[in-house]
Amino acid sequence: MSTQKPEPEPPATAEDGVDYDRLEELLGDAAVGRESHLNAEGFVVRADAVQDALSTLRDEAGFDHLSCVSAQEYQDRYESIYHLKKYDDPTQEVSVVVPTARDDPVSQSAEPVFRTADWHEREAYDLVGVEYEGHPDLRRILLPETWQGHPLSRDYNQEKPQIVTLEEHANPIEDHQTGDDADTMFLNIGPHHPATHGVLHIETVLDGEQVADVNPDVGYLHRCEEQMAQNGTYRYQIMPYPDRWDYGPGGLLNEWAYARAAEDLADIEVPEYAQVIRTMGAELSRIACHLLAVGTFALDIYGDFTAIFMYAMRDRENVQNILEDLTGQRMMFNYLRLGGVVWDIPEPRDEFFAKTREFVNEIPESLEEYHDLITSNEIFQVRCVDTGHLDPETAKDYGVTGPVARGSGIDYDLRRDDPYGYYDELDWDVVTEDGCDNYSRVLVRMREVEESARIVEQCIDLLEEWPEDDRQVQANVPRTVKPEADTEVYRAVEGAKGELGIYIRADGTDTPGRFKIRSPCFHNLSVLSEMAQGELVADLIASLGSLDVILGEVDR
Repeated sequence: MSTQKPEPEPPATAEDGVDYDRLEELLGDAAVGRESHLNAEGFVVRADAVQDALSTLRDEAGFDHLSCVSAQEYQDRYESIYHLKKYDDPTQEVSVVVPTARDDPVSQSAEPVFRTADWHEREAYDLVGVEYEGHPDLRRILLPETWQGHPLSRDYNQEKPQIVTLEEHANPIEDHQTGDDADTMFLNIGPHHPATHGVLHIETVLDGEQVADVNPDVGYLHRCEEQMAQNGTYRYQIMPYPDRWDYGPGGLLNEWAYARAAEDLADIEVPEYAQVIRTMGAELSRIACHLLAVGTFALDIYGDFTAIFMYAMRDRENVQNILEDLTGQRMMFNYLRLGGVVWDIPEPRDEFFAKTREFVNEIPESLEEYHDLITSNEIFQVRCVDTGHLDPETAKDYGVTGPVARGSGIDYDLRRDDPYGYYDELDWDVVTEDGCDNYSRVLVRMREVEESARIVEQCIDLLEEWPEDDRQVQANVPRTVKPEADTEVYRAVEGAKGELGIYIRADGTDTPGRFKIRSPCFHNLSVLSEMAQGELVADLIASLGSLDVILGEVDR
């Protein structure tokens, strides 16, 4: 018998995708059933075998990206679904479905396998009521600890008053928090502070000026977006909500995430012409979001209302003027529809195209100004180079995507790797930087603005030459969309912050049975503690700004 360790078996794939039969063999006794979802096969796994199943799929089959965790309650059970992908090929997907009894909703935690499951399982516990055995910190994440009940459970009483105790005369510095020989200091950053980019509370432990521990405390902007979507009809009432998740304004990107999931669910084919319009509008939204990110990040670094911020706002206003011409709104667009877009390019078309082309043609010159003012600045470099370090393996473990992941050298972009819209017909490049620091993340966003401008210009060329009798902006969609009961789908797009995904389970009516938003900001923010530990408190502010989080999307 050889003492050498056997070589790991190659990832389980087939010529046309994932070899699910092979995965079933790998899972062995841990899998007790199999389901078919529209995006991937799902394996029903015992509640006490979650870690074994996920470890097998990660280590032996290559599924290294836990993109989302969805939890829901049925009449006879609770259920958690772990949506797995591969960073190298996100079209290869598999779901791990973990049912638990209604009277004892306890399953094994996935956190030891994927760190990103930490926040996801806390949210599932908070809102649905599933408990995860072995979780390192299973407490509420969006609601106060004193909250009674779980808002997305079937028996939750929405009319029951909630009482939060107020300790009027409590000493804010308890005995166990101070001492003569104490080496650390507890510091609250936010939630009402401009550096937190919204109502975010960061519980920070300092050892002198060095960060010893960081705990982002979210939930101050929780707006029940998922529950409101579950109460809305597919065809008309859900689409206005996505604009409000990332109000950066990433509205068209958000709308596309819902549209892609719902169109797969209802088997709706989008006309090619409408796909080009969607692609153009989405990239204009991406430019606006990145300009806002760069401008506000400069404010964080310099601590002053500088010309850099004003330059970024100037160019962002130009984008919003174009988006207003296209959609009729400056931020809350509500422009996409299931099957297409609400209307065609505004008349006169030539003026709209000329205005948009003029803007994208000026982008290279504007970016040169930004590089002169920002990336070439010594203060900026000192604050950003080699701070906020995030290595690729840690980023993957936390499910990080978007510019944050690409700034750590992870070559992952759903526009190319899981094509939708018109992206696979256009000439553009995925931008990556391997510095793994705050500086690299800024460079990625600035270079992506240039790539987005290339995409917009190509879309204009196509739309200008499109035959007039073939300009179909919407497919023929039924007035009432009612997908078959228990049909499930998870679909995602490349949002400005990363992978923005939607999980929907249909219940046979014209409203979803379950609607789950996979927020890239939620994942990206969860890795802040890894980036900040051991660095100076000033670097913590820079690292937070480099993540470009929108709290409306984090809390949903």
